[in-house]
Amino acid sequence: MGKKQFAALPFMLNNSELRVMLITTRRKGRWSVPKGSPMRKTEPHRTAALEAYEEAGLVGVTAKRALGSFKHRKRKGDRKRTMDVAVFPMRVHGQERWWPEKGEREAIWVSPKTAGRLVHKAQLRRLIARFAAQTEKTAPSPLSDGMAPGTRVSSSYSR
Repeated sequence: MGKKQFAALPFMLNNSELRVMLITTRRKGRWSVPKGSPMRKTEPHRTAALEAYEEAGLVGVTAKRALGSFKHRKRKGDRKRTMDVAVFPMRVHGQERWWPEKGEREAIWVSPKTAGRLVHKAQLRRLIARFAAQTEKTAPSPLSDGMAPGTRVSSSYSR
């Protein structure tokens, strides 16, 4: 098995319509979600939330339980590693004016259907579609039971 990473699936409801945020990767400029490697003494869902803050300035509440995972190949120098990326839904409450990686990536809010067309990884596309289907079933309050025990993230968090 490969190394682990943790990702946030940022979402919000606009007039009962689900929107998810995608960001570009720094190296290839492909559409994906905020993700990063485990941090010492930090729970996986907190790591996902911190990555969403660092990469897109997002503030919100992240579910403690992962929605699922996808495989991602990461390149470091001449080495390629296969990463297993666990994805945690994150209900976004806002975006800071400044964040650590501001200006290094593009970010867009899109429908899950549009996200499915833009995202490069097939496994991530399926996770987004499954999340959208679950959210439609539980509307108007998606993941309300799964979000309550999650982690609230604000800009005061740091590594």
